[in-house]
Amino acid sequence: MGLFGAFDTLFPIFFFIVFALVIGTFVVGLGKSAARGIKNNASPRLTTQARVVNRREDYRRHGRDMGGWTDYYVTFEVPSGDRMELEMSGEQYGLIAEGDEGQLTFQGTRFISFERDR
Repeated sequence: MGLFGAFDTLFPIFFFIVFALVIGTFVVGLGKSAARGIKNNASPRLTTQARVVNRREDYRRHGRDMGGWTDYYVTFEVPSGDRMELEMSGEQYGLIAEGDEGQLTFQGTRFISFERDR
Protein backbone atom coordinates (compact mmCIF):
# COMPACT_ATOMS: atom_id res chain seq x y z
CA MET A 1 0.00 0.00 0.00
CA GLY A 2 1.67 3.19 -1.22
CA LEU A 3 1.05 6.82 -0.53
CA PHE A 4 -2.02 6.92 -2.78
CA GLY A 5 -3.45 3.78 -1.16
CA ALA A 6 -3.35 5.49 2.24
CA PHE A 7 -4.96 8.60 0.70
CA ASP A 8 -7.75 6.50 -0.80
CA THR A 9 -8.41 4.95 2.61
CA LEU A 10 -8.16 8.10 4.76
CA PHE A 11 -9.88 10.64 2.48
CA PRO A 12 -13.43 9.28 3.00
CA ILE A 13 -12.88 9.28 6.76
CA PHE A 14 -11.61 12.89 6.83
CA PHE A 15 -14.37 13.97 4.46
CA PHE A 16 -17.02 12.45 6.74
CA ILE A 17 -15.51 14.08 9.85
CA VAL A 18 -15.44 17.54 8.23
CA PHE A 19 -18.97 17.06 6.87
CA ALA A 20 -20.23 15.98 10.32
CA LEU A 21 -18.59 19.01 11.98
CA VAL A 22 -20.19 21.43 9.51
CA ILE A 23 -23.64 19.86 9.89
CA GLY A 24 -23.21 19.66 13.68
CA THR A 25 -22.29 23.35 13.90
CA PHE A 26 -25.33 24.26 11.80
CA VAL A 27 -27.68 22.15 13.96
CA VAL A 28 -26.29 23.57 17.24
CA GLY A 29 -26.69 27.14 15.95
CA LEU A 30 -30.24 26.43 14.84
CA GLY A 31 -31.03 24.90 18.23
CA LYS A 32 -29.62 27.91 20.12
CA SER A 33 -31.64 30.28 17.96
CA ALA A 34 -34.84 28.29 18.54
CA ALA A 35 -34.20 28.13 22.30
CA ARG A 36 -33.66 31.91 22.44
CA GLY A 37 -36.91 32.47 20.52
CA ILE A 38 -38.86 30.16 22.84
CA LYS A 39 -37.40 31.89 25.92
CA ASN A 40 -38.23 35.35 24.51
CA ASN A 41 -41.79 34.27 23.70
CA ALA A 42 -42.23 33.04 27.29
CA SER A 43 -40.88 36.31 28.75
CA PRO A 44 -43.19 39.18 29.67
CA ARG A 45 -43.31 42.21 27.39
CA LEU A 46 -41.94 45.11 29.45
CA THR A 47 -41.91 48.87 28.92
CA THR A 48 -39.57 51.09 30.93
CA GLN A 49 -37.90 54.49 30.80
CA ALA A 50 -34.46 54.14 29.21
CA ARG A 51 -31.56 56.16 27.86
CA VAL A 52 -29.45 55.19 24.83
CA VAL A 53 -25.82 54.92 25.96
CA ASN A 54 -24.20 53.22 22.96
CA ARG A 55 -24.80 52.09 19.39
CA ARG A 56 -22.70 49.66 17.39
CA GLU A 57 -22.69 47.81 14.10
CA ASP A 58 -21.18 44.39 13.53
CA TYR A 59 -20.36 43.80 9.86
CA ARG A 60 -19.72 40.15 8.98
CA ARG A 61 -18.32 39.08 5.65
CA HIS A 62 -19.69 36.09 3.80
CA GLY A 63 -16.73 34.79 1.86
CA ARG A 64 -14.02 36.85 0.25
CA ASP A 65 -15.94 38.61 -2.51
CA MET A 66 -19.50 37.63 -1.69
CA GLY A 67 -20.49 40.61 0.48
CA GLY A 68 -21.89 40.20 3.95
CA TRP A 69 -24.42 41.54 6.40
CA THR A 70 -24.57 43.99 9.27
CA ASP A 71 -26.07 43.36 12.70
CA TYR A 72 -27.20 46.46 14.62
CA TYR A 73 -27.09 46.80 18.42
CA VAL A 74 -28.13 49.53 20.85
CA THR A 75 -27.27 49.61 24.55
CA PHE A 76 -29.99 51.03 26.79
CA GLU A 77 -29.64 52.08 30.43
CA VAL A 78 -32.72 51.84 32.66
CA PRO A 79 -33.32 53.92 35.85
CA SER A 80 -31.83 51.19 38.10
CA GLY A 81 -28.51 51.65 36.26
CA ASP A 82 -28.70 48.26 34.56
CA ARG A 83 -27.74 48.15 30.91
CA MET A 84 -28.92 45.86 28.14
CA GLU A 85 -27.76 45.54 24.57
CA LEU A 86 -30.52 44.68 22.12
CA GLU A 87 -30.25 43.73 18.47
CA MET A 88 -32.55 45.47 16.00
CA SER A 89 -33.09 46.08 12.31
CA GLY A 90 -31.10 48.72 10.45
CA GLU A 91 -34.28 50.77 9.96
CA GLN A 92 -34.93 50.91 13.72
CA TYR A 93 -31.23 51.55 14.41
CA GLY A 94 -31.22 54.55 12.10
CA LEU A 95 -33.94 56.26 14.14
CA ILE A 96 -32.07 56.06 17.47
CA ALA A 97 -29.18 58.28 18.59
CA GLU A 98 -26.88 58.15 21.61
CA GLY A 99 -28.34 60.23 24.42
CA ASP A 100 -31.96 59.68 23.39
CA GLU A 101 -34.34 59.08 26.28
CA GLY A 102 -37.76 57.48 26.06
CA GLN A 103 -39.89 54.41 26.53
CA LEU A 104 -38.18 51.12 25.70
CA THR A 105 -40.34 48.07 25.07
CA PHE A 106 -38.65 44.66 24.98
CA GLN A 107 -39.43 40.99 25.52
CA GLY A 108 -36.56 38.94 26.91
CA THR A 109 -33.67 39.83 24.62
CA ARG A 110 -35.97 40.91 21.77
CA PHE A 111 -36.24 44.62 20.96
CA ILE A 112 -39.85 45.69 20.34
CA SER A 113 -39.78 49.50 20.14
CA PHE A 114 -38.30 52.72 21.45
CA GLU A 115 -40.34 55.92 21.59
CA ARG A 116 -38.34 59.06 22.33
CA ASP A 117 -39.61 61.52 24.92
CA ARG A 118 -40.68 64.82 23.43
